[in-house]
Amino acid sequence: MELELRHARIVVTINTTGSISAGAQELGLPQPSLTAQLRRIERAVGGDLFVRSRSGVTPTELGARLVPRLADLVRRADEVMAEALAASGGPLRLGCTEWTPPALRGALQAALPDITVQTQTLNPAAAVEAVQRGALAAALVPRVPEPADGAPSDDGSGSEPALGRALIVREPVWLAVPHDHPLTARASVGADELTELADRAGLAWVRSSQDHWFRTAERRVLGGAVPGRVLHHVNSHQEAMNWVRDMEVAALTTPSGALPGVALVPVTGGEQVELALLWRGNAVSRETLHILVDTVRAYYCDYARSRPAYWSWIQDHRGEFRELARHLPQPVDA
Repeated sequence: MELELRHARIVVTINTTGSISAGAQELGLPQPSLTAQLRRIERAVGGDLFVRSRSGVTPTELGARLVPRLADLVRRADEVMAEALAASGGPLRLGCTEWTPPALRGALQAALPDITVQTQTLNPAAAVEAVQRGALAAALVPRVPEPADGAPSDDGSGSEPALGRALIVREPVWLAVPHDHPLTARASVGADELTELADRAGLAWVRSSQDHWFRTAERRVLGGAVPGRVLHHVNSHQEAMNWVRDMEVAALTTPSGALPGVALVPVTGGEQVELALLWRGNAVSRETLHILVDTVRAYYCDYARSRPAYWSWIQDHRGEFRELARHLPQPVDA
């Protein structure tokens, strides 16, 4: 096997993160897949690059010699891609799902003044496909993660990573009700009592359509129960929130999916949804990626500040929002 740039990125990522598991998360790969790829790389260079231990990895003598060179190779490749993008004058095309706030596009353009930023709204599957074929440089894609005891979405066969992945935030799934509904007086509701509470309050429901990505989260939160009155099946959070506001029904949503006129009630024992930035190979330089990830996380925090109840929740549950730590205020000592 001949070494390629993607192999250099794998080695550098493992070294930077300090463990194979953390490297797998950074690259959006199952750990067995990354382990298999590292073994192939080590066979190609003729020796182990890292010493594995329970606390992580440390470079071997061979690794100490090769890792800096591989890191320099990755840096130079990123510089070439950045210069090529700037020279071509081509736009950076970013996909979003559900909807694209104009303010987000403005924040990204302000963070990348030398590059024209274009955004496009499309469903998650279409966004991933567009990134894979190069129609988009990157995309913000939500997904419902596998449960801890569930089967991995990747078969772990050791295939090369098609897309890079950086986690932006893990959002909770909450109950959305009309802003003046009595349930808004509750500090939280349990996932196991959602259907009973809605029935007792005389609330009908809107649910996601069968092929919508959020359907899985709804199914897990509500379990096998099907609310007694489902008035409509929607294909976006925004449509669902319009029904909650105008028809006074209940729905499940993420906090970023809510609209004015809708109140959110935290659901304990519920689900989380992951929002991640995906990109294809060298379509975006590493420097630009860092700017994109940091800008989107900062934008998310700005959004959360506009929802005082959600902002308080984030600060009270910092362990669930580690990716946003740089943009959260420091806790005040008691």
